[in-house]
Amino acid sequence: MNPFFRFVNSSVGKKILMSLTGIFLSVFLVEHLAGNLLLLKSDGGQAFNDYAKFMGGNPIVRILEIGLLGLILLHIVNGIRLWLSNRTARGKGYGEYRLDENTTLQARMMKFSAALVLLFLVIHLQKFWVPARFLGEHDIASLIYYTFQQPFYVIFYLVSLIVVGYHLRHGFQSAFQTMGFRTKPYQALIEFVAVLFWLIVPVGFAIIPIYIYFFSGSPVAVVQ
Repeated sequence: MNPFFRFVNSSVGKKILMSLTGIFLSVFLVEHLAGNLLLLKSDGGQAFNDYAKFMGGNPIVRILEIGLLGLILLHIVNGIRLWLSNRTARGKGYGEYRLDENTTLQARMMKFSAALVLLFLVIHLQKFWVPARFLGEHDIASLIYYTFQQPFYVIFYLVSLIVVGYHLRHGFQSAFQTMGFRTKPYQALIEFVAVLFWLIVPVGFAIIPIYIYFFSGSPVAVVQ
C-alpha cells in the first residue's frame, strides 16, 4: 500500500485528517458569514443577490465550491471511519458493553452534535443552495427573508447554531491537541482563536434570522 494511504488509514492519520478538514471548514464559515451579513443592508437584498450571483457565476468560485463539498464529504466519511475504528478498538464485540464505561460524555456529545450538524447542513443546502444552483432561483435574498419570517425555521436555525458552536468548540480542542499545538506556550492563542470560531461566528449567523424576524422593516414577496 502507498505510504500516504497507509498513513491516512492509520489511527493517527484519521485524526489528523479529521482535524485539518475541520479547520478548513471552520475558516470557510468566516467567509460564508461575511457574505451573509449583506442581508442586513437596507437595500431590499440587492447586495446579497449580487454576491450570490457572483459566487454562482464565477468559474473559479465554482471549482472551489466543488472542493468545499469534497472536504465536507471527506470530513463526514473520515469521522465515520474514526468512530468505527474507535468502536472496534474498545472491543465492543465481546463481553458486556456499558456505555458509560466505554465512552466519555464529551465523546458521545460530539457524535450526537455531528449528527445534528449533518441534518442542519442537509436542510440548509436543500433550502437555499439547491434553488440557487440548480432551480434557477435568482432572488435568494427574498427566499431567505421569507424563510426567516417563519417561526419554526428561525427556532430550528438558532438551535442548530448552538449545536454547531458546541461541535466547533470541542472540535477545535481535539484538532490542536491531535496536531500537538495545544501546549502551554500556545494555549492562550489557541483559546482566543477558538472563541472566534465557536462563539463569534455562530452569533454572527444567529443575528441574521433574529434581525429578519423581529426587525425587518419591509415585507418581501412570498416565494413559491
